[in-house]
Amino acid sequence: MSSFDELQAVIRRGARARQAEVQACEGFLNLLYHALRAASGPGLPLNNVSMDPVPDPQVTLRPAPLGSWHAARYRLGLCEVLVRVRRVDGQFRGEYGLGEGFRVDDLTEDSVLRLARQLLSDVIRTYGGAHEDPSHLN
Repeated sequence: MSSFDELQAVIRRGARARQAEVQACEGFLNLLYHALRAASGPGLPLNNVSMDPVPDPQVTLRPAPLGSWHAARYRLGLCEVLVRVRRVDGQFRGEYGLGEGFRVDDLTEDSVLRLARQLLSDVIRTYGGAHEDPSHLN
């Protein structure tokens, strides 16, 4: 068997596992979208939130190997944030914005809603900058 044939066989053997991982990560990104829309509380949906699944800019192989990142761009009104997620030991781990990371151990509505609220807070803090306390001026 040539190296090329061996590569094709390895890719075919792992196809089901990769597909399951893609579905899980894309499902998580979709849950996060719905959580962002509901982040303002019951009955107060954020209507100016949208999601575009995108290929992860750092994945250099197609199909992406197991454990690779999956990504989506979320439009939050006037800004966009890229969220990357992957499965590690049954947990979802990811990153967004300017290096903010997250880990979701239990995939419940509350845990994804907490993540959505944290993401919004971090993006607000990024755009708002650090506010100085005038009492600490020399």
